Parts: sequence; structure tokens; C-alpha cells
Amino acid sequence: MSAAAPLIDIRKLCVGFRGRAGTILPVLHEVDLSVCRGESLGIVGESGSGKSTLALAAMGYLRPGLQKLAGAVLFDGQEMFDRPAAELARIRGGKLGLIPQNSGQALTPTLRIGAQIAEALRLHCDHDPATHRARACDLLEQVRLPEPEAILRRYPHELSGGQQQRVAIAMALAGEPDALLLDEPTTGLDVTTQAHILDLLRDLARARSMAMVYVSHDLGVIARVCDRVQVLYAGETVLTGPARAVLRAPAHPYTAALLAAIPRLGERTLPRALGGRPPGPDEPREGCAFAPRCALATGACRAARPDMAEAPDGQAARCLFPGAAPSRDAGHAAPACPADSPCVLRVVDLSVRHARPGWHMRLRGRVPPATVAGVTFDLRRGETLGLVGESGSGKSTILRALAGLLPPASGEIVPGDGTRLAGAVERRRPQDLRRIQMIFQNPDASLNPRHTIAEILAQPLRLYFGLTGQALAARAEELLATVRLGAECLDRRPGQLSGGEKQRVAVARALAADPEVVLCDEITSALDVSVQAAVLDLLNDLKARRGMAFVFVSHDLAVVRALSDRVAVLYQGRLCETGPAAAVHGAPSHPYTAALLGAALAPDPDHVPRLLAEDAVDPGPPARGCPFQRRCPVRRGAICETDTPPAREAAPGHLIRCHIPLHELCATAPG
Repeated sequence: MSAAAPLIDIRKLCVGFRGRAGTILPVLHEVDLSVCRGESLGIVGESGSGKSTLALAAMGYLRPGLQKLAGAVLFDGQEMFDRPAAELARIRGGKLGLIPQNSGQALTPTLRIGAQIAEALRLHCDHDPATHRARACDLLEQVRLPEPEAILRRYPHELSGGQQQRVAIAMALAGEPDALLLDEPTTGLDVTTQAHILDLLRDLARARSMAMVYVSHDLGVIARVCDRVQVLYAGETVLTGPARAVLRAPAHPYTAALLAAIPRLGERTLPRALGGRPPGPDEPREGCAFAPRCALATGACRAARPDMAEAPDGQAARCLFPGAAPSRDAGHAAPACPADSPCVLRVVDLSVRHARPGWHMRLRGRVPPATVAGVTFDLRRGETLGLVGESGSGKSTILRALAGLLPPASGEIVPGDGTRLAGAVERRRPQDLRRIQMIFQNPDASLNPRHTIAEILAQPLRLYFGLTGQALAARAEELLATVRLGAECLDRRPGQLSGGEKQRVAVARALAADPEVVLCDEITSALDVSVQAAVLDLLNDLKARRGMAFVFVSHDLAVVRALSDRVAVLYQGRLCETGPAAAVHGAPSHPYTAALLGAALAPDPDHVPRLLAEDAVDPGPPARGCPFQRRCPVRRGAICETDTPPAREAAPGHLIRCHIPLHELCATAPG
């Protein structure tokens, strides 16, 4: 095989499944894909476009129910689907590595990290078993994990999300692969961890001359690591080309619509969601699959399926008008919270401990610092407060405490009527439960898979309002209409809905209680950009029409900027900065806020994130001093280690907790 020949070569691949009527329904339509050694290819598209199916097919694997209908899948010149099972087992995890989306589920929870890496080495390498431990340490050092000997002795649950993802990368590298397949490996990670892991993957691929196929709905991630981009829509390739050309001036209107649906860090603007939806496998296709959603479509587009055609800047597009760009909708701003809006929730000096110290620890004075301490804020009717910070900063812990799922160690949670809420959800009154509702990150984990959507929505309607019969059914339909779903969904179960539809059902269930405050925990992190834009538009509409208040947790700082009136920045469970969204995203800002903003990615290959020199995460908050002292690039010595930083007011309502004078903090803010 010549050096220029593709290492992974997929030709005219068709994949489908047998429908209820016995007919074969296609999932992938004549898809081509090629990746050479040392090259990185990004695969993008909406949920259900076939991205993961295509990547897994490169390993000679299809999910149960799917079957290969036509085409060829070659790895190193040989057909993968013709190889014996034993040979495939040696290739997978050996010459062809996979890094999955959820490393926590990919790692065995009952085995120490050292045993799991040793197993990968035993299965895919010819090294002397006596060298496995040293080799495992070397792999952990390659992925920049500190104290590898200590990591080897730990179980997965003792590691942070970023550390688990690094272990998954180390295991994929154990077989010294020629190619890596990555299926959304940084989804759910905070901006600093994500940026460091992407740089790590890019550096490893260059050093080892590995081919990489990177599946992601995050175009900022694709811009950071990929040389070329392939865009899928409804199971077929609609655009390929160099990453710079595709992300700067896409030659297909679908890609332009995806880019337009991304919030921008410097703008308080909610992008317009892409209308309509892709055609399903069981829907007849005539003409261009994207035509029903395309602003440029003509009768010719609807009459015949276009072929791939050459387009500007080395691109190839499945379009009759390649390079013609639709006008970009500037989007719309989320409504600002009125200054005289009444307070609906007051949090005073909230502290939470995950571990309860025993009496012997108290006697010895070894009580560890609280996980969350001293958090105070107000929330007004119609206001959105964004909570940001790295993984482990206490964002979700605060939401769970507000919802009563995690009793506070101290502090007060006071709703608008002035009554103090009980800490545990079991001791709260029904009206208190109704007024604060929570939407979780993963709807699959929060929606009962055995219940229909009608049954899921009926539970809060019966509990809080006593609705039955026709009144209950009518209210359930109204709730679905509010989240832009049809009444036909009522008889379906969660497994029969897409990811975006399930998240809308989770929103509808929260709205069924007619709450005053809605707690949103990373509700858009696993959604593609078009569905994310639709969900954000829905929250914006609810805020404007019904005056709901939101506490919005997200790692995506651009989403927080677009949706939030105010932002609170957390590090190790301590507030570093609070204030209006525009002020927190500007200057002056806390050094930690500046680090978060600097690490944020953009869908631009020329954008270079500014990262902290050290990407290790603190194991816990310090006993005293500034919580950010160990990693701060501009710390001032002993005062940062011993004294609690004062809260300085940079502008009305904008507080920064730092020892550094405000005029000097301007220099640390992102440019």
C-alpha cells in the first residue's frame, strides 16, 4: 500500500434496517469517506444524520438491526466486513482505536485503572507482561495525567470527567493504533478541559502520524482539530472540503444554516433555529433531501437528486447552486429582565457538603472545606442567571440543593413569598415543590422509558392541580404545543423520540407544574446546534410570555452569554465573580473568568484559545485564601494563600472577588 493511499476508504456505502412492513429502509445512502495517515477528518451533521453509524462502520461494526446493503469498507486495503471475527477483534483496539462519547460508561467501574490499561496492553500488544505497568504509566504521562502511579490505583469513579476521558484516550493508544475513531469525546466537558484534550489529540495524531475520524456536532471542536470536514444530512454526504473553506464559506446551504445556528461569545443574540426537520428513513425522497428546509430551493431542486459537484475553494457539494449563500438571519436578543421585577428566589450563604465528617474528624479539627460555601444571589421574575465554571465547581450541586435533592449544610433558600424552604425535598410542601422545577442534562435518565408521553405529563398535572379525564388530556396537548410538539407524541414512549424531542418533553413536564423557577442543568450539551437553537428559542419564549425565571448551568459560554441576564462564575464551590452578562464577559474580570473565556472555542480554524499553562484540576478547595490560588497565573503571593479575597464592585451589580486591583485585572481579560 502506497503512502498516499487512504488508510480508511469507504466507497458507496449503503446501510439500512428492515421496517415494520418488511421493506428495507436506508440509513446511509452511497456514502464515500477516505482518510490518509496523519490526516484528521471531521464528520458533522444533525442528530440522526448517520455520523456515528458511518464511524462505527469503519470498524466493521453496525448496531443491532442495521445491515450493510452495498458498498465497501476498507481498512489498510482490506474489506472490514469480510474479515473473520478473531481478526476484527485484534484490529479493534489495536490498529484501529475508538474513543467513545461517554468515557465513564466505557470504563469498567469495578476495575482499577491499572488493570484496565493492562488488559488493553495484553490483548493488543506483544510487550512482555512485566513491562505493562511501566508502559501504562508512560501512556498516562502521554495524556498529561499527573502522578500516573496514583491514577493506576484508582477506580473510575475516583476521577473527574476530564481525567476519565484521558484514561479512555490512553487505553485507545495502548494498541499503538494507525487510526482513531472519536465519537463526540469532549461532549459535556468544560471549556478548559475540552481545549486541553483537543490539543492533546491533535499533538498525538501529528507525533504518531495517525489518521483521525472525529464525529461531533460542535463546529468549534472540528475547527480546532480537523484538516477536512464531511457534512452529512439525512444519511448522505452533502459537502466535503478543507476545514478552513467549509467553516469560512460553506458551499452548501445546510452547512451555512448550521453555522448560523451557533451562538457567538461576543453577542447577546439567540440564533434562529433551522426550521423543519430532516426526512425520516421511511419517507419518500424526490429531489434534494434538504429542499423542504432550504431558502434557495427551486422546482429543479425538488425534481431530481443532485450529484456531488465541484465548488469553490476545493469543496464538493451536493447542490444545484454550490457556493450560493443564503442570507444570514441576525437572530434576536433574549428579553431583558425588567429592573423592577419582583424577587422569586433568594439564596443566602448557601453551603453544601457531599461528605459528612464524623465526630472523630470534628474532634481532631480535620473537617474538610465544604463542597459549596458562601453562595448568595437573588433571582427575579423573568430573569435568567447563568452558572458557569469547570467540572467540579459546584454548579449542579447548587441546582440539586435548590431543588431539595441535596440538603444544604447551612444557609437559606427563600422563595418570593418569604417562607424558608426545607432543605430536603421530602419535607417541602406541595406548593414549594411546584414553584421550583428542574430539567436534567440527560432526558434518557429522567424520563421513564416504560411510560408514554401522556403518562409522563399526567403525573404533575394530577399531583398539583388534580386534573383528570378530558381536562387532563387537553392540558397535556397544550403543553406539547407549547414546546412545539404535536399531539401524536402523546402515545409514544421516550425511546421513539429523537434527542431534541425528548428534551422538549422534559421541558414540558417541568412546565406542567406552572413553576416560578426552572433549574436547567446542561440541557443543551448533547444536542446538535440546530436543535439547541430551537430549545434556547423555546426558553426565551417562555421567559418573555410567562415571566419564568431560570437558573441555567452550561459549559458553553456563548449559550450562557446569549440567554442570561446575569452570570455567576464558580470555582471550587466559591463565587469568583457575579454581574450582568455583558460585564462578566468583558473587562475587568476575575483571572479565572478570563481563563474560561480564553479557552472557549469558535468555529474558526484561525481561532487560537488561550489556555492556562497547567491543565490539572485542584482536588478540592483550599482551607483558606483564594480558591483559585494554586492555578492563578497572576497571583500575588502570601496574601492569596492566607486571606479571603474582598468583593470589589467593578460597576453597579458587578462584583469581583480578587486581591488584584480592578485596573490591573483589565490586563487579564480576554482580548
